Parts: sequence; C-alpha cells; structure tokens
Amino acid sequence: MFNQPLLFLLLLLIIGLIAKNNSLLIAIVVLLLLKLGGLETKTFSFIQSKGINWGVTVITIAVLAPIASGEIGFKDLTSAFKSPLAWVALISGMAVALLAKGGVSLLQNDPHITTALVLGTILSVSIFKGVAVGPLIGAGIAYTAMKIIDFFS
Repeated sequence: MFNQPLLFLLLLLIIGLIAKNNSLLIAIVVLLLLKLGGLETKTFSFIQSKGINWGVTVITIAVLAPIASGEIGFKDLTSAFKSPLAWVALISGMAVALLAKGGVSLLQNDPHITTALVLGTILSVSIFKGVAVGPLIGAGIAYTAMKIIDFFS
C-alpha cells in the first residue's frame, strides 16, 4: 500500500523543482524530514495551528527591518504622504491586510481549500513566472469572492 501523503509531497517537490520555487522546496523538504523522521504526529498539528502566525511575524519583521536599520525614517514617512503614488500604496497595503485577515479565517475554517490555493500558486509560478506570495493572500481573495457570491445568492 502506498503512502498517499508522502506521494503527494513528492509530487509537489517535483513541481517545486520544475518551478524553481525555493520557498515551496524548503517547506516540502522540512515536512518530508519530519514525516520520515516519525515526528509528524507531534509536529504537524502544532505547525498547522501556529504556522500562519509565525509566517506573518517573520514577514512583519522583514517589513519593519528598514525602519529598525534607519533606512526609513520620519522624513520618509512625511514625504510619502505628499505623493499620490504613496497614497495608492497606503490604500493597497490596507486592502491586502484586510484580504489576508479573511484568508486566515478561511484557512482556519476550511483547511482543505489550502490544496487548491497551493496548486494555483504553483501553476502561476511555473507557467506564468508569477511570484509565490503564499496561500494567505490567495485565501483572502477567495474569502472575499465567496462572500460576494454569498451576498448575491
């Protein structure tokens, strides 16, 4: 009898190699090592429950690093509000954060949707040379679309 989760991860590993998606490759290798090391029962549910928060924390640290290093200061902040493009960026940042909030909710309530989101991300990266920003924003967009569909149904 074959091990379906292992086969699925190996298939994703092949796709990740073809797409040259380092984030996906690292994630799969870590999961494979945990699985093959017999640590899956202790770690997978913990990672699933805490992983999104860890990821958001790491991204937040990366976004705030230029402020901490002094590359971005109050002068940059005040001058940014003088530019129409900065206002577009501000509104876009707010919209993405709100979409991601819905994405967290969707992934927590319907984790099976992650499969479709990951597949969509992999296809976009491999076929269209897209950038993998992770399933969180995809889930947020899906959540918003589902709410719109529910509203009109």
